[in-house]
Amino acid sequence: MQIWAVANQKGGVGKTTTTLALGRALCLRNKRVLLIDLDPHASLTRAFGVDEFPPPSGVMELFADTPAALHALARHSQLPGLHYVCAQPALATLERRSASAPGLGLALQKALKDPALGYDHVLMDCAPQLGLLMINALAAADRVVIPTQTEPLALHGLEGMVRTAAMVEKSRSRPLPVSIVPTLHDRRTRAGMESLHTMQKRHGALVWEDAVALDTKLSSPALLTQPASSDAYPGRGLSAYRRVLEWILASEFEHCGALP
Repeated sequence: MQIWAVANQKGGVGKTTTTLALGRALCLRNKRVLLIDLDPHASLTRAFGVDEFPPPSGVMELFADTPAALHALARHSQLPGLHYVCAQPALATLERRSASAPGLGLALQKALKDPALGYDHVLMDCAPQLGLLMINALAAADRVVIPTQTEPLALHGLEGMVRTAAMVEKSRSRPLPVSIVPTLHDRRTRAGMESLHTMQKRHGALVWEDAVALDTKLSSPALLTQPASSDAYPGRGLSAYRRVLEWILASEFEHCGALP
């Protein structure tokens, strides 16, 4: 089972869209996929049509005194093989609890050891803050995928996220590979092109060689939760995410092949 954290310390860069698009693409490759919403704003949860009130069962139950089993919290989607775990607004209270309950930092890692899961991939949609939930995700992940808007301000968030990933990697006994995905790219603007070139120059092979273009068909993440009979995605944005997946999977193969 491969576990990917989709994370960036800046908001509005396409984390939820990236999580849904990659999860969908994996399912269309006949993989069993679990998406976990770790953002109290619950955008991924809303994309599946889950009402905010009453709060659904979900990630919060993994941090209870007696944690729920992760497989019991997974919900079926309309896409065969794609399941998801809901976020709740109460996740925002976990930071306060963590001061008196230090074991919460590994709650997600423990939950993902549930022998009843049976998924090929788990993708975690992280909140745009460096806190308990993001650290949980990075501690549990086999890879961090960093969606980054191609604009000057987004580059600062990217640098912070790369430093955070390196910090977490030093604190654990295994590598944490990084995959940077340029998103919301507008080739018509000078700022967009310059930001993309800066990203590629600074981080080299960690950056996908292309960029996910602005696409109005991605403006509603709920599109990505609807059934599909093939991987012939409509729209340039979804087509780009299919190629992003191929690039990440190739990186996984190279990484595994390099291991003794």
